[in-house]
Amino acid sequence: MPTSKSTKPFAPAPFKPPFWLTNPHLQSILPKFFAPKTPNYRRVIKQDSLCETDIAYDFYDAHPVQDLENGKLEQTPLIVLFHGMEGSSDSHYARALAYQMHAQGWHFVVAHFRSCGGIPANGKVFYNAGDTGEVHHMLENLHENYAHIYGVGVSLGGNALAKYMGEYGDEALCDGAAVISAPVDMSSAAITMHSFLSHRIYTPYLLNPIIKKALANEITADEIASIKAVKRISDFDNIFTAPRHGYRSNNDYYRSSSALPHLRNVTRPLLLISAKDDPFIGFTATPNDVSDSVTILDTAHGGHIGYLRYRTSNSNVKTPSKKSKFDINWIPETVSAYFNHIGVPSNKIR
Repeated sequence: MPTSKSTKPFAPAPFKPPFWLTNPHLQSILPKFFAPKTPNYRRVIKQDSLCETDIAYDFYDAHPVQDLENGKLEQTPLIVLFHGMEGSSDSHYARALAYQMHAQGWHFVVAHFRSCGGIPANGKVFYNAGDTGEVHHMLENLHENYAHIYGVGVSLGGNALAKYMGEYGDEALCDGAAVISAPVDMSSAAITMHSFLSHRIYTPYLLNPIIKKALANEITADEIASIKAVKRISDFDNIFTAPRHGYRSNNDYYRSSSALPHLRNVTRPLLLISAKDDPFIGFTATPNDVSDSVTILDTAHGGHIGYLRYRTSNSNVKTPSKKSKFDINWIPETVSAYFNHIGVPSNKIR
């Protein structure tokens, strides 16, 4: 387990957008238009923890990984991303993180949840924000080849990773982790999504793809009729997500899957990044909710997985994107700074 290079608290560069860019909806919507191009990933396919569905692992290697013998493992750190609902290695945050981690000389991989990354789910279960068993299974697969693994979780994937770090404690296969825009209290997040603007702006964008996936699965005529009538994500969770994953209701799903009650049991370094104006996430963790291993970084602005900056000079991170005064590199830079802070060795690529 890494130790901090310094006894000083983690103090990253602040996020300070210009006043005309502080609107949380602009912050949440615009970043995808300023993402770098998709890296040239190396895809590996493995089965999920239930041996029912193929799962895609998209790697962006810092250098070629050789076939190791006699149980030897790759020593260069691997950063694994657990994406949000309907996310993938093509998501704007995944692309930005990939280039930043690569610039640090670290391997990077996106571990897709079931039904994501262009591979349909073949079994009964789909995306479950509390399925820490699946998170552990993914990390076990990666640990077969990599000695040092660090996690990054975004949105619902961040909730799953944070819950995993608390549930597994010293047995967690991540030596450290960073979580961004995670709805660690899923019940309050569901209520937040019922607000007029969030419901109007974001619900169709998130709900339509998961309904399409559900309808493509083997379901009854009654299920089809119920799903087609759904107007809110919480209704979909009550009709489909909860019963499919063994929960009694959407309330039971949210209560059982929330990371917040488990944060007091985290023993590895964990950074929680949340914007106070996030239109998705509801209640966030306070210092009294977490163990001493958890660092809370609350920002005034940033929206949901936003953190769009307007700069007069370009970031030092090398990306193939065109020069722009806008960039989405604050999250990747802050995550890499945190990993440096807890002692992850960096071999920056020039």
